[in-house]
Amino acid sequence: MAFAAWHIPVRLVTGAYILNSGLQKRTADDETAKGLHGFATTAYPQFKDMPPEDFAKLLSTGEMAVGALLLAPIVPTAVAGAALTTFAGLLGGLYLRSPGMREEGSLQPTQAGTPLAKDSWLLAIGTALAVDGVLNRKKRRKRGG
Repeated sequence: MAFAAWHIPVRLVTGAYILNSGLQKRTADDETAKGLHGFATTAYPQFKDMPPEDFAKLLSTGEMAVGALLLAPIVPTAVAGAALTTFAGLLGGLYLRSPGMREEGSLQPTQAGTPLAKDSWLLAIGTALAVDGVLNRKKRRKRGG
């Protein structure tokens, strides 16, 4: 499996961070599950009918899967990057669609929106990994490797 040296710290730190976040949500109490569910349904109303405990487990599982993909060296960089980009895009949707996260008429975060706005680094990392993985695959094919 070919990947660049810069992928190692990026995948390791990002993967560990997201995996830990998912593991913490795995044992979410009722109040935490309701909070996660309530916040998420402001941006993604299709989850409104899902019980909060099930939503917390789904979110936990998704985060653990993305974290594991990033940490597993056998997973191609393009695949790990695409998974992270998708996850970060969903977080970006929360930021863009949830009331009170941004200054009116702007992308600038409010104080409440700053934690979600900071997740834009995940989008940047995922995109960089996905693009580099695809470009390096094309280069290897041209060289016959």
